[in-house]
Amino acid sequence: MRIPMGEAALPGTLTVPAGAAGVVVFVHGSGSSRHSPRNRYVAGALNDAGLGTLLFDLLTPEEEDDRANVFDIPLLAGRLVRVTGWLRGHLPVPRVGYFGASTGAAAALWAAAGRDRPADAPGGGRGGGGEDGGKEGVAAVVSRGGRPDLAGPRLADVTAPTLLIVGGRDGQVLELNEVARERLRCENRLEVVPGATHLFEEPGTLEAAAELARDWFLRHLGGSA
Repeated sequence: MRIPMGEAALPGTLTVPAGAAGVVVFVHGSGSSRHSPRNRYVAGALNDAGLGTLLFDLLTPEEEDDRANVFDIPLLAGRLVRVTGWLRGHLPVPRVGYFGASTGAAAALWAAAGRDRPADAPGGGRGGGGEDGGKEGVAAVVSRGGRPDLAGPRLADVTAPTLLIVGGRDGQVLELNEVARERLRCENRLEVVPGATHLFEEPGTLEAAAELARDWFLRHLGGSA
């Protein structure tokens, strides 16, 4: 499908099993897209557990040409807020969760903290904020190998239960997650997957991360494996 976003449209893939208690919106990191094999694997695990998923591209190809956009967390968060509002307007979604990887985790937490203020989103005209859909109804957030520290100014405002998943061999990112967790005031947990590096490419590590994410979303969005 194509999700309207002002003058542009964002491509996405929506999967909603019958009777799904909620939908998890995926927010990919820099250099990735809705076709990320790792995110698609996790999405499949969530679908098997009866949860809906939406994978979409946060930026148009033209916007991606400007590398500054790829790391513009307020812009990406505002885009996520608008997509969430679109989702609620087209589906009777009882609960929404966010799954973020790499820089996408920062955008997910920024959006979950609530409506963007103009000062937070200088790119508002491109989808940088100002539309409802972020905080209300965000039932849970999961970060895989994420950079939650990049959402530093908004971490204390996040109310959705948040799970941080980090590879045991991803030392610098693990340290950044530990620092970010200290700033969270919501229910939160840090899970370390032994032997995993940043991309969870080692045998069994991505499966372990997917199981952790699945259980967290089932707990907070509802449904059964």
